[in-house]
Amino acid sequence: MQQCRQKHSPQMLARCTNDKCRKQIYIPHSCGHRSCPHCQNHESWQWIENQLQKRLPAQYFLITFTLPRQLRWLTFLNQQLIYSLMFFCVQETLKTFTMNDKRLQGLAGFTTVLHTHSRRLDFHPHIHVVMPAASINCKTRLWRVKSAKNIFDHENLAKVFRAKLLEKIVNNRLQVPRNCPKEWVVGCKKVGNGDKALIYLGKYLYKGVIQEKAILKCENGMITFRYIESKTNCERIRIVTGEEFLWLLMLHILPKGFRKTRCYGFLHPCSKRVIKLLQLILRFNPAGILKKLKPRAEIICRCCGAKMEIVRTMIPANQVYQLTHST
Repeated sequence: MQQCRQKHSPQMLARCTNDKCRKQIYIPHSCGHRSCPHCQNHESWQWIENQLQKRLPAQYFLITFTLPRQLRWLTFLNQQLIYSLMFFCVQETLKTFTMNDKRLQGLAGFTTVLHTHSRRLDFHPHIHVVMPAASINCKTRLWRVKSAKNIFDHENLAKVFRAKLLEKIVNNRLQVPRNCPKEWVVGCKKVGNGDKALIYLGKYLYKGVIQEKAILKCENGMITFRYIESKTNCERIRIVTGEEFLWLLMLHILPKGFRKTRCYGFLHPCSKRVIKLLQLILRFNPAGILKKLKPRAEIICRCCGAKMEIVRTMIPANQVYQLTHST
């Protein structure tokens, strides 16, 4: 991340597509790290576009499964394991509730995203779920939709999720703290057709946990940044030392190779044909919102204004220096 788009980082060669111009320039590579605030903007919008293409005609809900404060230290010491257990227990809970629901009684489909931070950047692991209130009955092949204020009772979701996760933690020979609360929190609210919720979650998949514009000052070894308090929806200011700020950022870098977003049921990547068939039968076209998405930014030639194309990548910086200073 320190080498991201710097002069000493690898370069790529871009050439003007205008035959009369053909100007060439060297552009520093981005580092490509998913926690870098400069990178992954295109990948983020690619994920959002992919999820929006899978939307179906149903009422969507945003369900949030949160770990209590008493389990956070245990989670931090065993991130790979407990994050995986959280995903497993969330999917098992929602699949069970969907199968047992009188109006649904079928296969569920939902998208999950892991967040490890609060708006203050404190360690606060939780999983967001975007889920349509619908199911597919595997026996009758019927598409069933539920209309209600809440897709499921959030208190019952919390009880089942708590029981499943604590059982898995104990089975993996980890000790549950004695002060672990009996009541956990699971939030559930309507989000319309799901597009705004997916766009909101997609923006936090990459580029780290804080935007650069939220950092207000960096003076005398102190960092000042702003955030929106969730309860009051008001802007707040937090001032920390530079070391503490770096520590807050490092708290939320996931284990290498760990996937923070997963899709299940009929929204699984292997179910593309099923989704297309449902959209065709139900006469639902998700392309409306896709037209509003921004295309990937193009490289424009400063001389003639034409589009530039990338002809070579990962050129060592010392080789670029030799080429530019020898001509």
